[in-house]
Amino acid sequence: MRQQDVHDELRARLHETAEAHQPDRARILARIERGMSERSRPDHRATRPQVWGWARVASATAAVAGMLAVGGYAVASAVKDDTPPQRQTVSVPPAPTPSPDATSRAPVPPVERTPSTPRPSHKTGNIPAGKPSASMLTPAAGESDGPLWSEGSMDPHSNDFWAQSNITLRTSRQLTALTVQLKVAQTGGVSSTGAWLSLPEQDFDLTVGEQNGFVVYTWTLKAGRTVPTGEWVFAGQYNHQRGDRDTKDDTYVITATAGGTQRAVGGDFPAHPSDAGGRG
Repeated sequence: MRQQDVHDELRARLHETAEAHQPDRARILARIERGMSERSRPDHRATRPQVWGWARVASATAAVAGMLAVGGYAVASAVKDDTPPQRQTVSVPPAPTPSPDATSRAPVPPVERTPSTPRPSHKTGNIPAGKPSASMLTPAAGESDGPLWSEGSMDPHSNDFWAQSNITLRTSRQLTALTVQLKVAQTGGVSSTGAWLSLPEQDFDLTVGEQNGFVVYTWTLKAGRTVPTGEWVFAGQYNHQRGDRDTKDDTYVITATAGGTQRAVGGDFPAHPSDAGGRG
């Protein structure tokens, strides 16, 4: 048996004995008085001197007191041992709340807002990757040639960040070949955002790229396709630096074949009537 088990068993027995013990004080006093009476009787022959009788009484009294003291000590020890030790706790101060100034971040500088690109009234064509042809078309003599008539204009939705250049082509005869080229001068921050035309997109190849200081859009009618009579629009869209954009160097050129004869027209892009100073 382990020492701890023996100690626990002994402590339990002492605890039980101390609780069960009920000292009979009356009986103890009666025995003391009886002993004293016997010593005082005349016919009693003392075998020992009187002092020894009192010593026995004192010894008995001391023994009783000792038993009571031991019992009380045992009870106190048992009770003290049974009491679970007090658990010490350490008071921890709450974490300090950080100052708003300590957690604040530097403000993010505002970003200049760019307006969303206006949606054109016609379907926008897909722009395949590639460069325009090495040789740009030669400017035409005028805006009309035989069955062809043309005009360049700035779309009224153009603004301080974005613009759209419109080329309007009118033909009174069917065309068996057609190339439309738009040249937007690089006045700063000019970059294409799309292109569209009012004719079937699948009938044309489109290239967009930069050449000789211009952003160049070129629509070329595919072999075996034709353009019916009517009025058609070709549009190039682009971003530019904020503010009024000068369109004086923007041009367009159209070459076509009608009735076996090659025709060519071209022109520029005057500012919109509501704008001033050649804004694009």
